[in-house]
Amino acid sequence: MTMLHEIASHRLTLLKSGEEYFPRLLAAIHSAKKSIYLETYIWAADETGRHLKEALESAAARDVAVHVMLDGFGSADFPVTWIAEMSRLGVKLQWFRRELTRFRLARHRLRRLHRKLVLLDEQIAFVGGINIADEVETPRLDYAVEVVGPVTMHITHSMKQLWSLVSWANLHRADSRFRLFIKRQSEQENVQFLVRDNIRHRRNIERAYLKAIREARHEIIIANAYFLPGPRFRSYLISAVQRGVRVVLLLQGKVEYRLQHYATQALYDELLHKGIEIFEYKPHFLHAKVAVVDGEWATVGSSNIDPISLLLAREANLVVCDVGFAGALRASLLSEIKHGGQAVLHSQWHERSPWQRLVLHLSYALVRGLLGVTGYIQKYDDL
Repeated sequence: MTMLHEIASHRLTLLKSGEEYFPRLLAAIHSAKKSIYLETYIWAADETGRHLKEALESAAARDVAVHVMLDGFGSADFPVTWIAEMSRLGVKLQWFRRELTRFRLARHRLRRLHRKLVLLDEQIAFVGGINIADEVETPRLDYAVEVVGPVTMHITHSMKQLWSLVSWANLHRADSRFRLFIKRQSEQENVQFLVRDNIRHRRNIERAYLKAIREARHEIIIANAYFLPGPRFRSYLISAVQRGVRVVLLLQGKVEYRLQHYATQALYDELLHKGIEIFEYKPHFLHAKVAVVDGEWATVGSSNIDPISLLLAREANLVVCDVGFAGALRASLLSEIKHGGQAVLHSQWHERSPWQRLVLHLSYALVRGLLGVTGYIQKYDDL
């Protein structure tokens, strides 16, 4: 599926799942000359993780400045021996909020680093939703983009800014040369890098989605691993259907996290009744966070459409306005829907037993209750 797209001084390559992503990433790391920045939520100590570790160590050995940031919760099992080996060979490693020693519903403990970004020589970047983990035994449908072009300037600023911020928070010396905020991009740019943080960019990704949905004329396709939008987001999708737009959702079909899975299914009645098409992806786990609108607008990134991604976590998405790129992603999603999606029919879904309905509604109520405990219920209701 790997295809190169030339878009307004950019070269973009759409990559599907780890099978296409990791070979391209490793090749880029081996070619790096000056610097590498990497951020990820999960880095598993498996074969894929080991290959990446060795590639970064090799880069550091040839005097490439290597910076790695791991989330303290998602990568909590990262081996201490690996940390020591990487540090000894010159890889600089930082943790994003590693203070989590036990589960508490405190806001700051739920604010995770969920971005999956790699930047090489400040010229080549990888943006997507793919964690560093084997996909042999547990395949996942996911996407990433390799990008070369002016947008890497914004990615550079974002990654360096976060490195400085975490350095300061960890009582290390922050480099004052780094810019405090990402340079604002024009909405007319064909390739945009959007982040979600808890400072100045709280709703950038959400607003990009809503704008694209509001302006949709023919079709909206969303593939999302953890889909639990608030009332406003759902109303935008329903309004699109009411003005004649086809809205298709490709959602998780295999149960990974039961509470989230059943809470999402609690929304099916409303969405199906309003004419939204729902397909559950059955062959493997779905980990994608992508969308295509009218075959012209597309986004690929790390942000789910749920309270964690839209209200708490640090996320990063690439938005691309281009018929060729959006068409390639659309074709891939339609193929996955055709060969791996199981349609959820409203007539059949409506026939579920009272017990099944109760489980779904209790799951949704529990999610709302947890948001209430953390003080985010009003913000969720505004999504």
